Amino acid sequence: MFSGSDDSLINRKLPKELLLRILSFLDVITLCRCAQVSKSWNVLALDGSNWQRIDLFDFQRDIEVLLSVELFFSGRISQLEFLSSQLSRSKMGRHACAPTQHIHGLGPARVFHHYRHGFVRARECDVDAMDNVHACVLQGRVVENISKRCGGFLRSLGLRGCISVEDAALQIFAQNCQNIQILDLNGCTKITDVTCSSLGQGCPRLKRLDVGSCPSVGNASLVALSEGCAALEHLSVAWCHQVSEPGVMAIVRGCANIQGLLLKGCTRVNDLCLEHIGEHHTELTTLSLQKIMQISDEGVTALSHGCLKLQSLCLSDCPNITDATLLSLANNCPRLRILEVARCSQLSDVGFQALANNCHELEKMDLEDCSLITDATVMQLSIHTPKLQVLILSHCELVTDEGIRSLATGTGVQEGLTVLELDNCPLLTDVALEHLRHCSGLRRIELYDCQQVTHAGIKRLRNQLPEVRVHAYFAPSTPTLSIGAGRPRICRCCCVL
Repeated sequence: MFSGSDDSLINRKLPKELLLRILSFLDVITLCRCAQVSKSWNVLALDGSNWQRIDLFDFQRDIEVLLSVELFFSGRISQLEFLSSQLSRSKMGRHACAPTQHIHGLGPARVFHHYRHGFVRARECDVDAMDNVHACVLQGRVVENISKRCGGFLRSLGLRGCISVEDAALQIFAQNCQNIQILDLNGCTKITDVTCSSLGQGCPRLKRLDVGSCPSVGNASLVALSEGCAALEHLSVAWCHQVSEPGVMAIVRGCANIQGLLLKGCTRVNDLCLEHIGEHHTELTTLSLQKIMQISDEGVTALSHGCLKLQSLCLSDCPNITDATLLSLANNCPRLRILEVARCSQLSDVGFQALANNCHELEKMDLEDCSLITDATVMQLSIHTPKLQVLILSHCELVTDEGIRSLATGTGVQEGLTVLELDNCPLLTDVALEHLRHCSGLRRIELYDCQQVTHAGIKRLRNQLPEVRVHAYFAPSTPTLSIGAGRPRICRCCCVL
């Protein structure tokens, strides 16, 4: 303990500006601990300049647990039960199987510790009380207090998954934190267009915004952002089902600097939206269109003609996409690094060969369940994509050992390939694993349900590449019929129809 007259105290030896600079390198938890040292350290640790980047995602579980414990000790939760299967007597002593009244003797701190690690849970609770307190903590006492204390210093705030945050708290936040640049509201299901309207009015420097999985966010939000957040560079409205053509048109016209746009699961987006994006967003580098059933080759072709700098494109679960899309991308987007087209069943070797011939920067390709491709696609990738690091060929049932051989011996791929997924490729055998020993950089390989791959083959691969993680599953074999048995025996995995 330092005494008040100790001349060696660091806050007496160093100027305030230098102390603040030192504290600026600490994380949130350490800052909170420093704030409890003394009054002077409390002032320094809670200075707004130290709180420029805050992410509350990791604290949600602790907040929920703390509320449960508080409600129990205040009598608003009637019972807590210890999970004997997870908590041994040695950890809780005589309280391991104690009735509820004895739990009070442990004190809030110890109960919080065991609740946090899953050893205790609430059996009966006032759900309404829990919801009200939870909302109060996350809205009033956390988001609002952060905005008031940090003010103009705050640059990045993460509220991912904070389901009790509502529009009222974020309205105050937008008024106090006008210099915010990065805001993550993904999964904040209670926010509406009101929040985005407040951001549009009060946060002109906003560059990255994620409102994905917020079902009440719609076109009005995009209009408000387009009018007030011209500096926006990255926007995610994934799974916002109300977003449609008017909203997309507003954002592409009002935010000319957008480089990343995530429209995953926005089922009302159509080809006309893609035409507008291609016309106005020539600097776009990242685009996600996963699970948008209405888009077709026409829309993606128009997009590729305008977005020549496109580097990452996700078209997974877009059933209308054909080889015409791949040919257009091959001709117009040579900088493409990531392409995800999982479950686009109309794509074939013709499109992928053209893509491999022209897009030499490819690093990741997800071709899961593109059932028409053969070894010809794999061979072209091995020759023309030396930077390839991740390749997903799961459910590509026509790929054989020869294709894997060409991949493993391809120029540059031997050292660069780190992840290879081959689930449900029935034609692959242990010979394919023998070829993969040449891929010295391989770190993970998926072999689920590759029926001709054996334990011995996997063991040999691990001996040759000790750093690789092999994920495989071998179904138990069906027992043979016993001589003179009264009834046929079947494996537990089988089903008698």
